[in-house]
Amino acid sequence: MLKFIIPAVLLFFIVLFWEQINEYISKKFNIKINYIVFTIFILILLVIFLLLYF
Repeated sequence: MLKFIIPAVLLFFIVLFWEQINEYISKKFNIKINYIVFTIFILILLVIFLLLYF
């Protein structure tokens, strides 16, 4: 049961505090994390579709 609750809680906190996380990383590393997350999301979708196709 914990293996379902812990990722759900972590995802909830990431969504809840996304602006603070984004500002922190933007100040510390001077990059926009939205672009990185969007790119990773697209790559994951691409891998899933390729695995479903073959």
